[in-house]
Amino acid sequence: MNAPSTEFKHQIEVAGMSRGLIMLLAAATGLSVGTQYYNQPLLGLIADSLGIGTDVSLVAIATQVGYALGLILLVPLGDRIDRRRLILIQCLGLTVATLCASAAPELYSLSLASIMIGVFATIAQQVIPLASELSPASSRERVLASITSALLVGVLLARVISGFVGAYLGWRAMFIVGTVLSLMMLAGLAAKLPHSQPQSRASYIELLVSLYGVVRDGAELRRATLVQSLVFFGFSAFWTILTLLLQGPEFGMSSGTAGLFGVVALGGVMLAPTGLRVAGQYAGHVGIGLVVTSFVVMAAFVNLIGLCIGAVLMTTGLQMSLIYNQSRILALAGTARGRFNTIFMASQFAFGAIGSAVGSFAWQSGGWTAVMTLAAIASAAALLLQFTHHSKARTRA
Repeated sequence: MNAPSTEFKHQIEVAGMSRGLIMLLAAATGLSVGTQYYNQPLLGLIADSLGIGTDVSLVAIATQVGYALGLILLVPLGDRIDRRRLILIQCLGLTVATLCASAAPELYSLSLASIMIGVFATIAQQVIPLASELSPASSRERVLASITSALLVGVLLARVISGFVGAYLGWRAMFIVGTVLSLMMLAGLAAKLPHSQPQSRASYIELLVSLYGVVRDGAELRRATLVQSLVFFGFSAFWTILTLLLQGPEFGMSSGTAGLFGVVALGGVMLAPTGLRVAGQYAGHVGIGLVVTSFVVMAAFVNLIGLCIGAVLMTTGLQMSLIYNQSRILALAGTARGRFNTIFMASQFAFGAIGSAVGSFAWQSGGWTAVMTLAAIASAAALLLQFTHHSKARTRA
């Protein structure tokens, strides 16, 4: 067997972060973020089982509310206390929350468990600043690319897997599977996760209050956050309406078959690292350009080939833009990585929720073309902001 090349060795181990540790952090990111999407394909089964009808939507809403609370209340703590301890506590909390969900006897206990799932699922947003802290500048973007790729994989695959498990074993079985996965994640992280070195001595209240100052004084953070939030607006509108399109009379797919579209989109996750290397310093521009192109393609070619090509382009572009912007704001964050990441992710979450809501309105009033037009306009605005900032930066240089 030939010895591995120097470049391969460099990719396997970067400044103390072994390949195994990077894979562990990536797995934890994908598993934790995916947990909050378990319930979405199961809502019909939950409604029938508990006899609650359309009130079942409260379960999905509760999970999203919990995730927002976790972003605001837990993620900034990583700037003050050891992230290893915080991540392990959240893993334990996620294990208990998914177990409670599997045994919930009625709507409100399930909704409470769903809030807790959302809160503790923000493990991913603790892992990303930790990885940024452990990585040197020369390899930070590559490490973050691996971990954020896992995040998107978790988002895309969680719905697919949950739908199949629910269909064959029932909705409670999926939460039991989630409990087992959370326990495995806890064991793996407890064995291998290194300690962080928080440098902030601010109190918890001071950390929360300082979020305002971080936004006020962080011009680059504001720009990157707005750019990525506009891109995520269109991404969220697309995924919210796609199932309705595929299950409608034009395609007539079952919910399980429609859910497999997430597997197609994974091609974009695989292509993004190559796109980053090729585009270099223009990766953000190219990524958003691909997103805009994807919506134009899917508006013009409303068939399976057009939708598949568009989904891959969109996922590739979103991932390139996300890695480009997130790696840069975390490099500037200093001791405030947790708070920078809170602002960056919380804004995307808010824009994503708005994108889903406005996308639903566009679907009702103008159909698929209206949804794609809306998503393309938001992404084009993000591209314009990216170009404007780049031009100003070159002028200052």
